[in-house]
Amino acid sequence: MKYTIPKLKTTKVEETRYDLEERLLEFSVRIIRLSESLPATRVGNHVAGQLLRSGTAPLPMHGEAQAAESARDFQHKLRVALKELRETFRWLKLAQRTPLIKPAAKLDPLLAECDELIRIFVTSLRTSESRSLSQ
Repeated sequence: MKYTIPKLKTTKVEETRYDLEERLLEFSVRIIRLSESLPATRVGNHVAGQLLRSGTAPLPMHGEAQAAESARDFQHKLRVALKELRETFRWLKLAQRTPLIKPAAKLDPLLAECDELIRIFVTSLRTSESRSLSQ
């Protein structure tokens, strides 16, 4: 079963607006659904638990970053979210290689999204750090 986000009536400007929070929310939903679909074996339960923890952590950490008290606090929270995304990427690769999901290629879109989120957080962190240095 594939989850789709209902379309809301929006203007063209709103349609092109980039919403990281929505992407992180959808990523978390996909991680939860994947975790629920893993086999109820010792390995499946272990990987599911790790994926749930690391794969859903970036969403609330992004919220924490938005409420950061300083540039340094913001950067720290971005680093934590990035760390969790990198860990999630590795757990997804393990689930794919095992394979806990068949066919293993089913995980390709989730791996691609995780990789894109990692790149977004790396870029955001670099931008924030360069702004801090220039002030």
